[in-house]
Amino acid sequence: MFLGQYRHNLDSKDRLTIPARYRELLVDGAYVLQGFDRNLMVLTTSAYQMMAQRVNQMNLADPLTRLLRRLVFSSASYVEVDKTGRILIPEFLRAFAEVDGDVVLNGAGTYFEIWSPAHWDEQLAQMADTEANAHRFAILDLSNE
Repeated sequence: MFLGQYRHNLDSKDRLTIPARYRELLVDGAYVLQGFDRNLMVLTTSAYQMMAQRVNQMNLADPLTRLLRRLVFSSASYVEVDKTGRILIPEFLRAFAEVDGDVVLNGAGTYFEIWSPAHWDEQLAQMADTEANAHRFAILDLSNE
């Protein structure tokens, strides 16, 4: 499971060093794709294949399905972790997420995200609003039983 937050930076060749704890889960490579919030999502090969299978089962006549298919497939790029624990993030994805230099990696359970520090700070501000969170998440069943 991908947990925690890390601050790293892209090297001069736009490679990102992956934290050792995350690397252990990426032995079969990973898929980097456009996230839903001006970020990037990094999924294990099996998680991406599961998502792709679910998207492929959706109704093509639905315009939202076609839009989701474009997002999931046209923005995805397969990456391998090199011997020193780095991945190369394609330019079109770096441009989308506005990542250049410093980045924030955060665990999201079955995947992790890559953010520009400025966009991540906006997310942190939203997550810190406890009153709003109580309203946002009230409809979710987060019981421990």
